[in-house]
Amino acid sequence: MSEANVALPAFGPQEWKILWLVLVSAFISLGYGAYLARKTMQEDPGSQAMQDVARAIEEGAMAYLARQVKTMIWFVIAITIGLFFMYRTLYEGMLLPLGVAFAFLMGVAASYGAGYVGMLLAVKGNVRTAAAALHSFKSSLEIAFRAGTVSGMFTVGLGLLGATIIFLMFKENAMKILVGFGFGGSLAALFMRMGGGIFTKAADVGADLVGKIEKGIPEDDPRNAATIADNVGDNVGDCAGMAADVFESYEVTLVAAIILGAGAMLDKDFVESFGGTASASKVVLALIIYPLLIRAVGVFGSILGTWCVRGKDDPDMNPMKPINFGFWVAALSSVVGFFIVSYFYLGDIVSPKYGTLWWRVFLANTMGIALALVISWLTEYFTATDKKPVTEIAYASRTGPATLILSGFAAGLESSVWAILAIAATIFGAYSIFGGSVSLSAYGIALAGLGLLATTGFVLAEDTFGPISDNASGIFEMSGALKNAPRTPSGIEAHRIVAKLDAVGNTTKALTKGLAIATAVIAAVSLFRSFIDEAHLLETGIQVNLPEVFIGFLIGGAVPFLFCSFAIQAVSRAAFLLVEEVRRQFREKPGIMEFKEKPDYGRCVEIVTAAAQKELLGPGVLSIVSPILVAFAFGAPALGGFLAGAILTGQLMAVFLANTGGAWDNAKKKIEEGLFGGKGTDCHKAAVIGDTVGDPFKDTAGPAINPMIKVMNLVAILIAPLAIREIGFGTRSIIVLTCVTVLGLSVLFSKRGSIVKEDDVADKAEVSRAH
Repeated sequence: MSEANVALPAFGPQEWKILWLVLVSAFISLGYGAYLARKTMQEDPGSQAMQDVARAIEEGAMAYLARQVKTMIWFVIAITIGLFFMYRTLYEGMLLPLGVAFAFLMGVAASYGAGYVGMLLAVKGNVRTAAAALHSFKSSLEIAFRAGTVSGMFTVGLGLLGATIIFLMFKENAMKILVGFGFGGSLAALFMRMGGGIFTKAADVGADLVGKIEKGIPEDDPRNAATIADNVGDNVGDCAGMAADVFESYEVTLVAAIILGAGAMLDKDFVESFGGTASASKVVLALIIYPLLIRAVGVFGSILGTWCVRGKDDPDMNPMKPINFGFWVAALSSVVGFFIVSYFYLGDIVSPKYGTLWWRVFLANTMGIALALVISWLTEYFTATDKKPVTEIAYASRTGPATLILSGFAAGLESSVWAILAIAATIFGAYSIFGGSVSLSAYGIALAGLGLLATTGFVLAEDTFGPISDNASGIFEMSGALKNAPRTPSGIEAHRIVAKLDAVGNTTKALTKGLAIATAVIAAVSLFRSFIDEAHLLETGIQVNLPEVFIGFLIGGAVPFLFCSFAIQAVSRAAFLLVEEVRRQFREKPGIMEFKEKPDYGRCVEIVTAAAQKELLGPGVLSIVSPILVAFAFGAPALGGFLAGAILTGQLMAVFLANTGGAWDNAKKKIEEGLFGGKGTDCHKAAVIGDTVGDPFKDTAGPAINPMIKVMNLVAILIAPLAIREIGFGTRSIIVLTCVTVLGLSVLFSKRGSIVKEDDVADKAEVSRAH
């Protein structure tokens, strides 16, 4: 028996009131986002030249997103049909199979919707942030954060709206449907994170290698043909991609908590401790509804936090301080909300064996908030410009790029250890609170994930703030807005305002990535428990001493490495094509350097757009097919080992890649602010090389691991009922051979763009001349 087969009592008046209350909170979140969007659009968009640059960025970003939707729609339709027919074999009637397929489509649509809204306001807010910087440090900071908040509030609102609608439609059967919703959100996030990451970092690397290194011109110089593509990439990667990523984390942690709440009915000890099936089922119903209330609390906590982000027209202001203050307000107000909801909703639930329940769930949620604060502190320590690790990396540039890269590698490796220890401590704490109840302990871990992302609205505002401020800097450079620009009334130059916002934006982006990675691990652990129930492995466990289980563990541990290889190689190939194109334009249009000819920006956008779409298939197929292969080749216990290996190495890799790349980036910015002579020096060139290596680390491979882990866990839950069935050797062999063939083709497909094949003739000629 699994959670999907748990029979819950019919919803009573209290449950219906709570569902409608949660629905109202979802609309409040969406309404607040719409209000901030309107307020942002009323700000001054700047000069015509600034608006022209912003319009080019917006057109490129929207064209990319439309292209991705067209590319992936057939893949999504195929999976929808497959889910329907798979669940037709598991459930009687048409309602539930149609519900799972419909929920999957809802998850995909909501994930893409969150990404679209986040990107739309980012490309509207960037030019307004730049225009405000000409007059006020305070206004520029607040506009950038306000525009980012729109993304956060729409992401929260859409996630809560989707889950509540499923409850209203399917009532007691909602947890049978929610797994489809989570799978849809995770799959869309994987595509958007990977595709956006390939686009943005290919453009960034291509722009830096030719512009900064070869031509010695500023990062966003209008003479660089790749600069529009670079600014477009900030939006498709860090706005659309990250919004979809955080949305699926937000949704999957909710789904995990609800499923595990239902799973408590499978625990005989739990049922007996609460006085039998009838009374225990009412407790389980409360456990299922409770996560929705916690999400509603997070809406109001995030709104309060964003209200408290206020800047000052002070040249020495560190923009990170008001942002950190807002985050503390959001976190602490959420903790107060957890206390109130837990006490009043669960206060009368008492078990003779486990005692009062409300304070235990309250502590579990609060542990998630504590983990968010710890992860934020760790990430800031390892990536902020004023902290020791980034300063040491910057100092290493004095002896060249090699020592700078080594220093960054070492800092990134260390950061991944502390992050995983913090996550392990949180899991242990949440597990220990419930006094030995296996089912409630698993539920407690899921609640920690809920707490970790309770402030999602604020966290995503922090993330989107980064590309908005980065784009503002680019718009300044490309539009020439800084020529003869006076100091602001506060006495600080406009370019220093956007430079400060940009540097802080790098840190806030790194913070969001750290939180998303931590959430991925906790959600994966929660889903892992659900998989154990679905695969009927609770009694036997997953014995790593068995050869087939250990094989699954090894394969699972290897998958994140192959996944990262796909991602980084994709960036390398796309950047190669872009570098060649930018060099060609400089070569064939010599007037570009004297501002006598205009570069073809559109051609660069087309190149990276096509490359990003071409490289999506391999990672997507790997994430979906590899767990199916292990399940049918070695059995359900081996699939459990596979998931454990993937979670472990995936978390370590994700934190290492994200923090290493962020540290290299900010070491470069520290030098650009004047350390060791600033721009144009050998130290700066070394830092640019480090930043270039780190770009696909922090913005492509690292963040994309988050949805990959959850996609594999959700696929495992979906196929577990089939994997444990008695299937003939012939049928099983056909499934395994099909999976091997598909995986093999995806690997070959990912290598079809090899630059060696394109340049091997030139290489042979070069070797011949050398001899």
